[in-house]
Amino acid sequence: MKSEKKQIDKIWRWIFFALAALGLIIIVRLAKDAGMSGDEEYHYDHAVNVYNYYSTFGKDSTAAIVTEKYNLPLYGQSVDNLAYFITKTFNIEDAYGTRHIVNSIFGWLAMLFVGLIAYRIAGWRAAVISFILIFLSPRFLGHSFNNLKDLPLATGMAMGTYFLVCFFQEFPKIKIKTVIFLTLAIAFAISVRIAGLLLFAYFGLFGAILYFIRNRKSLFSKSSKQEFIKMLGWGIGISLVAFLLAVVTWPYALKAPVNNMKEALSSMSSFAIAIRQLFEGQIQWSDLLPWYYTPKFIFITIPIAVMLGLLSFLIFCWKEKKNYFIYSFIVFSFVFPVFWIVYQQSNVYGGWRHAMFAYPTMVVTAGLGFNLLIEWISKKTTKNALINIAAFVVIFLLLWNPIRHIVKNHPYEYVYFNELSGGINKVYGNHEMDYYYHSTREASEWVIANAQRSGLETGDKIKVATWHIASVKNFFRNDTADFQIGFSRWYEKGNNDWDYAIFTITGMMPEEIKNANFPPKNTVYQVKVDDKPIALVLKRETKDDLIGSQLKNRREHESAIYHLRKAIEIDPTNISAFMNLIESYFNTGKIDSAKIYIDQLLEFVPKYEPANYMLTHYYNATHEYDKALKVLRSIREDSPKFKAAYHFAFQIYVQQNDLKNAEKMMLDLLALNQLDEQGFNQLIAVYKAQGLDERAAYRKAYKKYIEAFEKLGKEKQAQIYRDALKKL
Repeated sequence: MKSEKKQIDKIWRWIFFALAALGLIIIVRLAKDAGMSGDEEYHYDHAVNVYNYYSTFGKDSTAAIVTEKYNLPLYGQSVDNLAYFITKTFNIEDAYGTRHIVNSIFGWLAMLFVGLIAYRIAGWRAAVISFILIFLSPRFLGHSFNNLKDLPLATGMAMGTYFLVCFFQEFPKIKIKTVIFLTLAIAFAISVRIAGLLLFAYFGLFGAILYFIRNRKSLFSKSSKQEFIKMLGWGIGISLVAFLLAVVTWPYALKAPVNNMKEALSSMSSFAIAIRQLFEGQIQWSDLLPWYYTPKFIFITIPIAVMLGLLSFLIFCWKEKKNYFIYSFIVFSFVFPVFWIVYQQSNVYGGWRHAMFAYPTMVVTAGLGFNLLIEWISKKTTKNALINIAAFVVIFLLLWNPIRHIVKNHPYEYVYFNELSGGINKVYGNHEMDYYYHSTREASEWVIANAQRSGLETGDKIKVATWHIASVKNFFRNDTADFQIGFSRWYEKGNNDWDYAIFTITGMMPEEIKNANFPPKNTVYQVKVDDKPIALVLKRETKDDLIGSQLKNRREHESAIYHLRKAIEIDPTNISAFMNLIESYFNTGKIDSAKIYIDQLLEFVPKYEPANYMLTHYYNATHEYDKALKVLRSIREDSPKFKAAYHFAFQIYVQQNDLKNAEKMMLDLLALNQLDEQGFNQLIAVYKAQGLDERAAYRKAYKKYIEAFEKLGKEKQAQIYRDALKKL
């Protein structure tokens, strides 16, 4: 019986490595079609600086100096650096293509180690199931193409987890190769992102738990003390060497290993940059997203098969007492990071990519769950071969939707929503789609192949506008003789000179992209996922909007009105033309005409802040202050960081001698860390109007600052005002 089981396990082993080999070929091939991610340019440039740092033996120290505009030294990014080293060494022209291939290999390594973890715990069948589950997880597969930040960290964590499992299973007789590979895995994880330090925490916590489990009945015996010394020695030795190896690969950490690592950890624990995200049908700031943002995004974007595998694990894991310790370790390694993100109210965005490093062990758990289910069924029948075949048929059926998505929507695998969410058609306009701007490649290639002159051109080259200028420039790098790339935001595109424009829908208002008039009628090409556009190519039909904008800026408002009205007649969704027309009407005193176009614009995009802000100016001009304040309140609720709404409300409250509410406007801004010098001066003015002298007004303002920064957890800023308060 044992020999038969061994033979079967050997077959599963061959299946696993055959699948892994095939997976490597497929993932590298798929990565060749990937576009640039949104911030690849910056990390590529930093990789250049890191290369220069080492090649000059530190003389070029750019990579190790943090400035207000350059915080990338805080990031370890060893895979980015490896990709650049390959590009530089072999003089490869397509630098970003090389990066994507390198990243795909690390994505495959993460998948490989997912299988190997499952093997160490439950055998090769579990390994096969786990590998299939993660390879056919569209979000993880898609990030394997071009996310050289979050994906390699997931690889490092998977590798570290595997060798920790090996260590725990071998203890106290640890193999030297386990020690070496565990050390290298931890060092690699930290060298990618500071979050790799979590492996130290896992090692310490579960090392201690294992020691107590093994010695709970004889904690003070000689053998127990020996095991304690051995566990502690290995833990300190491995951690210290891993830390030093990580430091060697990281210029900023090399300058001051302890202090700069602490600074990097502090910075990465709470991202300084907040960006706007589409979530639950609303554009929200990432640092103000609801606590359940990450868990919900995971829930609606991972395959149903993974969820059912997790459910199976919860049902059957209790029968495997011998594996309780390892099970606890694996479950903790994916539950804790998500819990911590929620608990800390971390500033995260881009779906759950910041928690991606937790996904490999989640999939391992799901794979173990299916394996336990198969074992349970197998015990009730002698037809084991049939049970195995049936089980894998069921797993593939559960994975049918991800498989269909991967085949149909390549290379946009990561734009995936599962059946519980209702799929792309249901969530379109409610959640972010191509938040990493991959689709600019397909759009750019279409323009290069199909662009034609229309007679509206203002130069020798066809002008292409885009908000995603770095990636578009890269794809046009061999066609600069015919094309000129320029920058434009979506809502300001009428103010800029272009002949074609490339925009992803990321950043557009949900009511706009769900409107029947979307996309605009001058859209000549759409990049789609499940028949929904995630990027657009526009062709200019008129430049009346541009002419009108230029005339408005020269204060020739009557002429501007003529051209802007013509532009709106051609395209009733031209928001920038509407805004310029409304402003021109205000500047010519025709506020009733302005109101007509404000109403038309708000019918199309009801929550567009600038249009609503113009509406408040109309109400202010007509002395309808209550209506103005009501609209301003609505703007603040929809977009808490729209500072102009606070300042305008402040002015109205001051006019009404409502100093309490005027003060509240500035304190609300302060609570959001958005109060600038103008706001500070307004706050001082309110306190003076309340009868305080200048010194008392400043003291009160400083106390408010201290209180606000303490609540925000910004101790350094709070201390600045404590010191200022002492001087008063």
